[in-house]
Amino acid sequence: MDGPIRVILADDHLVVRHGIQQILVKAGIEVIAEAENGEQALDIIKEYRPDVAVLDIQMPDFSGIEVARRVRAQGLPIGLLILTAFDDDPFIMAALEAGVNGFVLKTADMEEIVDAVQAVHEGKSVMDPEIVPKLMRAVVASHKPPLPYEPLSERELEVLRAAARGLTNKAIGVLLNISDRTVQGHFRHIFEKLAVASRTEAVVKAARLGLVQLPDIDETLPN
Repeated sequence: MDGPIRVILADDHLVVRHGIQQILVKAGIEVIAEAENGEQALDIIKEYRPDVAVLDIQMPDFSGIEVARRVRAQGLPIGLLILTAFDDDPFIMAALEAGVNGFVLKTADMEEIVDAVQAVHEGKSVMDPEIVPKLMRAVVASHKPPLPYEPLSERELEVLRAAARGLTNKAIGVLLNISDRTVQGHFRHIFEKLAVASRTEAVVKAARLGLVQLPDIDETLPN
């Protein structure tokens, strides 16, 4: 991937957009356009075809979730990252169903926001660790039992248990004393065995199968 990541920002608060822009530009990410409402966001996405669109949820005209739905309906190959202050279950579920690649709270620190944009650009799924437990419980409660699956190894289960706690690949590697590349390899095998396409889907399906136990919310937060 040559050149800087090209990003558009959509948020109805100018101060918020300015702050996010400074964070991204400082990290070498190019902010090519901004929007203050959902309609503008769709227009600049179509015009500029960014690598990643960073969207707030509540905006005039169209919400960030509706923008995501329309982008996906048009088949545009753009990474979609929700950056919002809202962490209610309905918002999270609706965003995932709309096809977003990541969901990060505005309370995240600068490094986490930059990492999220980079991860989405690389085709990865990103979920703020603070909302992982409540999201998983909501998804588990809303789905029927899954189809049969290929058994996972003990190491793969350890990786999934760590992912259920919201740990990044790097953190999982440190926890299990293995490299990031090895963690990625385990996830590839897990995705194949469970017939899923993302970490979130993998943890959800594993929880539904009883392979992992979702932690209490307090367990995922820093002391």
